[in-house]
Amino acid sequence: MTLYIGLMSGTSMDGVDGVLVDFADGVRVVTDAHAPMPPALAAELLALNASGADELQRAALAANALARLQAEVVAHLLDNAGLSPRAVRAVGSHGQTVRHRPAEFDGTGFTLQLNNGALLAESCGIDVVCDFRTRDVAAGGQGAPLVPAFHRDVFAGPVPRAVLNVGGIANVTVLPATDESAPTRLVGFDTGPGNALMDYWCRLHTDAAYDDDGRWAASGKVDGLLLVELLADAYFRKAPPKSTGRDLFNADWLAQALARAGGTRAPADVQATLLELTARSAIDALRAAAPGTKELLVCGGGARNGALMARLAGLWPGLSVAATDSAGLPAQQVEAAAFAWLARQFCERRPGNHPGVTGAAGLRVLGALYPA
Repeated sequence: MTLYIGLMSGTSMDGVDGVLVDFADGVRVVTDAHAPMPPALAAELLALNASGADELQRAALAANALARLQAEVVAHLLDNAGLSPRAVRAVGSHGQTVRHRPAEFDGTGFTLQLNNGALLAESCGIDVVCDFRTRDVAAGGQGAPLVPAFHRDVFAGPVPRAVLNVGGIANVTVLPATDESAPTRLVGFDTGPGNALMDYWCRLHTDAAYDDDGRWAASGKVDGLLLVELLADAYFRKAPPKSTGRDLFNADWLAQALARAGGTRAPADVQATLLELTARSAIDALRAAAPGTKELLVCGGGARNGALMARLAGLWPGLSVAATDSAGLPAQQVEAAAFAWLARQFCERRPGNHPGVTGAAGLRVLGALYPA
């Protein structure tokens, strides 16, 4: 069987993206589907990023609600393709990251993606593979990012490329030219905030959930003093392997930077500065890791932000910047397709991580199986 489903609920918490992928000859997306995140569930998932009252019960119930939303997406995919559950080998489900603290506290740390694989398998009648990150963390790795190995399979080309995924958090994968004779270590890591802080600021000051095409940011001016405070965080100077999340880049982190910068500034100027932070932290990190990069392919919600795409190109003259659509896989399908790929890796007992990216002690088969 070559059909797999991938489900992704990212740090932006805007909904569940799903794809049905046929791996018979490369990676072919048969159909896709999306279910928006109910506001109450999104609010609860966001609240669970921090400690709170009765959080164990709340987390369990949120996982149940997320599994039911995922099951809706699976049903839509099967209906779109005219298939029965028996035609699909497995569903790869990322779940919703609410805590990410690898290597901290006891030396191992943890990463937590809320999910209920048993309920999803019960609901959709297909084997479910989930909990992809914890095995890498157990092996001494960051557990993230997991997509670089998939990026290499799909996007490596004849010139040095990079893939930048701009979800709530941004991560980059460096892809050497495929005709290079010397083997090169795969490089990939989280660069810092993606859309998370921009979305938060937009919700705080407008009626919109996000800044459509970056128009609000484009109406403001970058505040140089605030940008210096934001970029002063030690994470940006940390060498890979590294990963991050809302545990660091959150509303409190932004409030502290605003307080250090002092003064008052227009909300649109803060939005412009947050967009600059996302673009500059990504480009600076890529330039340091791979100065010979010729092409940058962008996926995730950030690929639909015209102001961000323009700024990425403007910060590195001569670098070709385009959405992954230009390479055959639409930007909104990439992460979900990656988790279909990870499900296939699990089912075929092939490694899903890459030690050069996560820092794990070695290659590992990732995931846990919940049979239909």
